[in-house]
Formats: sequence, structure tokens, C-alpha cells
Amino acid sequence: MRKVLLVTGGSRGIGAATCVLAAQKGWNVAVNYTANSKAAEEVVRHIEAAGGKGLAVQADVSNETEVMAMFDKVRSELGPLQGLVNNAGVVDVSARLDEMSMARWRRMFDINVLGSMLCAREAIRQMSTQHGGQGGAIVNLSSAASRLGAPGQYLDYAAAKGAIDSFTLGLAKEVAAEGIRVNGIRPGLIDTEIHASGGLPTRVKDLEHLVPVKRGGTAMEVAQAIIWLLSDEASYTTMSMLDVSGGR
Repeated sequence: MRKVLLVTGGSRGIGAATCVLAAQKGWNVAVNYTANSKAAEEVVRHIEAAGGKGLAVQADVSNETEVMAMFDKVRSELGPLQGLVNNAGVVDVSARLDEMSMARWRRMFDINVLGSMLCAREAIRQMSTQHGGQGGAIVNLSSAASRLGAPGQYLDYAAAKGAIDSFTLGLAKEVAAEGIRVNGIRPGLIDTEIHASGGLPTRVKDLEHLVPVKRGGTAMEVAQAIIWLLSDEASYTTMSMLDVSGGR
């Protein structure tokens, strides 16, 4: 019987790759998106081509009402969750701290931190044995920026991902005895659309010389690590942060 996975920000990049690979590995997958329904439906088609059942579900992860409705819809149409990938996230244009606005910081933390916490809360309410669930796994997407700091570019993004690191470690301990494993992935320089949305479309090419393996990574390389952490092969792995960064 296929397990049920929800991937936030699943319509592009690492999220989309994770959705498709999960379907190939035996999951039914809910593809969360904020605005691009066409992209999400395309991912659903790939999920179904891989033999899984897919569901595109709209929600802004920083909006509690929308998130709760999303989790209800996933449960009613696919069944109770066994997996959550907190992938939804944003960057902003490259800037120094003294050029940033409070509005930018609120958006950064609302989506990248509070959104992940909110989705994890709802997943735990379905998965925890304390709530009558069957257990499961959560994978939070952090970033190598949490270790590097991203000075002069994305200092606020790096700080938000540092919060995700702490959240991952604490939550893992909190729900370990309730059948839920919680781990994090820290991608490095990965070739996805997020760089263009931050105003730096050539960022991977410009910085790949700083990576020990001398290239950027792919969304699928990150997805493979995520799917392993979700799988029974990682049954004794929790509270771990896995760097997928080419040594950077």
C-alpha cells in the first residue's frame, strides 16, 4: 500500500524533483503550490506516469487557515500522511542588512520559518501515535547558507535557515517517541529557479568555482537525499542534518 507524502513548494525545483522521485519510490504525493497551478498539475501528471496518485493543492504556507484546509484536503483525498517535506521557501534580491526592510524580513521568516513550523504542526497531528497516527517522517529544507551566513547577499535568508536547523533538532527530540523521525537537508549551490527569483540567474555558474567538486548540484541530487531520509532505509536516522553541497 502506498504511503502519503505532502511536499510544500512542490511545483518547481527541488520540490518538483522530490515529488516525482517519491512517486517512483512508491508514494502517493500531494503537490503544494502557492500560485502556479499549471506547474503543479504538470508535476501531478509526472507522479501519475510513475504509478502514483497525485494531488495539486494550493496554500500559502504562511497562512494558517490555508494550511489547515490543505492538510484536511490531503487527508480526505489521499489518506492520512506518513511524510512531509517542508520545501517551500523564498529568497529576495541580493542586499546588505542595512539595505533591507522590515517587510522583507517578515516575509522571509513568515514563509521560510513559520510556514515550516505550521506545516510540521499539522503533520504531527496526523502522524503522531499520541494522536492516534501511525508515525512518519518529516524532512525540513535548510541551506548551506545557515553555515556560511550569506554575507552581502542573503543574510536574512541564512538566518531563517539557521532557525530551521534549530527547529529540526528540537522537534526531532520532541516527537521521537511518537513514531516520527525529523531530519534536515542543507542543499548547497543547486541549479534551480530560485536564483533568478532573487535577481541572480547566473549565480550557480558564477560561484561554482568555490565548490570543492567544482560544479553546482541538481534538484534531483537533493531529492535523492530527501527520499532516503523519508524511507524505511533511514529508520534509525533522526535529528540529523545532511549536507548536499558538493563539499562547500
